[in-house]
Parts: sequence; C-alpha cells; structure tokens
Amino acid sequence: KASSNFTCVLLLSYLSTDLEDEIYDKVVDITEYAKRQRWWNRVFGKNSGPVAEKYSVATQIAIGGLSGWCTGYLFQKVGKVAATAVGGGLLMLQIANNSGYIQVDWKRVEKDVNKAKKQLKQGTNQASAELDTVFQKSTEFVKKNIVVTSSFVGGFLLGMAS
Repeated sequence: KASSNFTCVLLLSYLSTDLEDEIYDKVVDITEYAKRQRWWNRVFGKNSGPVAEKYSVATQIAIGGLSGWCTGYLFQKVGKVAATAVGGGLLMLQIANNSGYIQVDWKRVEKDVNKAKKQLKQGTNQASAELDTVFQKSTEFVKKNIVVTSSFVGGFLLGMAS
C-alpha cells in the first residue's frame, strides 16, 4: 500500500505540473494572440478586410493618402475644365439663340420634359432598391478597409485644396 500511495502522489504531482504547464501555455497563447491582433480588428471586428491584413498601418495610410491626393488634385483640375466647357457652351448657345441662329420649339421641349417626368416617377421604386444595395456594399467596403478609406478621404481633401 505504501508504494501505491507513493505512486499516486507522484502521479498527482506529475499531473499538476502538466496541468499548470498547460494552463500557462494557454495563458501565454491568449496574450500572444492579443498582441498579434491589430487595433482595427479589436474596434471593427475580425473582418477588417484584405488590405488591412496584407499591409502595415503606415503603408495603408501612405497608399490611401497618396491615391486620395492624386484623385483630389485631378478632380479639381478636370472639374475646372469641365465647368468652363459647360459654361462656355451654354453662353454660346444663348448668344446664338438671341442672335437668331437657333430657333427653339418650346412646345416640343415642354412635351419632352413632361414625358421624362413620367418616366422618372415610374423608375423611382427600382432605383431606390438599387441604391440601397450600392449603399450597403459601400458601407461594408469602408468598414473592411477603414484605414485606407479614411486616409484616402483626407488625401482627397488635401488634393482638392492644393
């Protein structure tokens, strides 16, 4: 009996050290897991997007900011050219109309505008469902790529200002 009691004590001490080691390993694993989690995963959830998992935060900010600035700068320049072209074209049409080069059939214009209004009223139900889907997809994309999209917006605004 003494040898079996000794064996039980040895087995229990062995099991307790194994159990302690296993618990310690799990605690260390949890802390390592928490260290590996990025801050946006903790804030926005596990599905923070493919870009967030491939690149560091600094790289994402650089990519988003630079592409946003380029887009904003081009948007500003093209917008000025487009506004000038549209404004100049409307001015030329008005001058041509006042000079008598152009005759406008206002009854036909009114008829076409009323026809377009009817078509728009019929298509509004379909358009709202499509817009809801696009809005949901856009929201999901922004949530998955929050770092890139926020730096893109900031870069876009800086590009528009420069």
